[in-house]
Amino acid sequence: MGYSGDEFDVIVVGAGVMGSSTAYQLAKRGQKTLLLEQFDFLHHRGSSHGESRTIRATYPEDYYHGLVNESYQMWEQAQSEIGFRVYFKAQQFDMGPADAKSLLSVIATCQKKAMPHQVLNRQQVTERFSGRIDIPEDWIGVTCEHGGVIKPTKAVSMFQMLAFKNGAFLRDNVEVNSITKGVRGGVIVSGSNGEKFWGKKCVMTAGAWMRKLVKTVSGFELPIQPLETNVCYWRIKEGHESKYAIGSDFPTFASYGKPYIYGTPSLEFPGLIKIAVHGGYPCDPDKRPWGPGVIPSSLKQWIEETFRGLVDSNEPVSTQLCIYSMTPDEDFVIDFLGGEFGKDVVIGGGFSGHGFKMSPVIGRILADLVLTGEAKGVELKHFRIARFEENPRGNIKDFEDLVGLLSSAL
Repeated sequence: MGYSGDEFDVIVVGAGVMGSSTAYQLAKRGQKTLLLEQFDFLHHRGSSHGESRTIRATYPEDYYHGLVNESYQMWEQAQSEIGFRVYFKAQQFDMGPADAKSLLSVIATCQKKAMPHQVLNRQQVTERFSGRIDIPEDWIGVTCEHGGVIKPTKAVSMFQMLAFKNGAFLRDNVEVNSITKGVRGGVIVSGSNGEKFWGKKCVMTAGAWMRKLVKTVSGFELPIQPLETNVCYWRIKEGHESKYAIGSDFPTFASYGKPYIYGTPSLEFPGLIKIAVHGGYPCDPDKRPWGPGVIPSSLKQWIEETFRGLVDSNEPVSTQLCIYSMTPDEDFVIDFLGGEFGKDVVIGGGFSGHGFKMSPVIGRILADLVLTGEAKGVELKHFRIARFEENPRGNIKDFEDLVGLLSSAL
């Protein structure tokens, strides 16, 4: 049987941010690496495109703290290697009802991990942000210096450039439709165009297509549900633009009310601020509705009240679509595929709308797993596939889900 091109140490399937970061890590370690993408590189059909992502260390689940901390350092390292910036620093501000279990869990994580933070009441929030943010009397706010904004499309490009610089082979418009065991060991990765590639090992980072691909390859159905989500940009009223811009002391932010709302300082579009609901509509990534999506009235009301009328809450000026790959517990899936593949195939998926910030360390972990069979310094029990066999809902948490399922895409 002939193979397309050379044979490889590791083949990475899926060139979003996770696959591109993994390819960079592998190539940097001297591994002959092939990165495959089913569409054009830097396409807008998945979860890795767009203009901004939040990076924050404030998590209700304490097992994300170490991953985010390492990622901060790795973003800086990658930037120094490529020569341009994708990470812009800001503080993080979380807010919500004083009795919200998820927000109280954020505070508990800060305390447990000795992360500097401040818990503020309504008056203190007003003073801290010079009247730019207001919260209800029965809410609290939590400030932390560890926030920031990542430029996603630019970051994916960075990892691909660094992978190529370190000797990786990059191929787009190759849709993988089969991964099988090789007769002489290793794995055979086949494309729908008839091309076949042989690798000693394989990493699957197929994003919203992970459930379909894993089922095709192994027959196992991962509980990953793609959601189409709507990212909204709102106009800051004239004369107030600089107050909400990156580089001032305005933070990245999250609101733990209902719905969960998040946003970033004005950066990518002058005079506009990103504010969106953390949720979406279930979809098939190959048969998407492509919006336009409903802008909940609760979001408009939240904007009007929280920013004291300084942001126009009538309608967003611009919207962009993205996909979340949701697991039932909103935790990642990082594991060996197992079965006949044993440890030859590693999967990374189900990043549930909050994984981008950790992509540098996820790439490091996936590279560790596929090369050595273990991830150095990281406890992966919360990310194993087996958790869904023990409980279909996955990891048990004592606070509410953060991502909301919206009722209609129309």
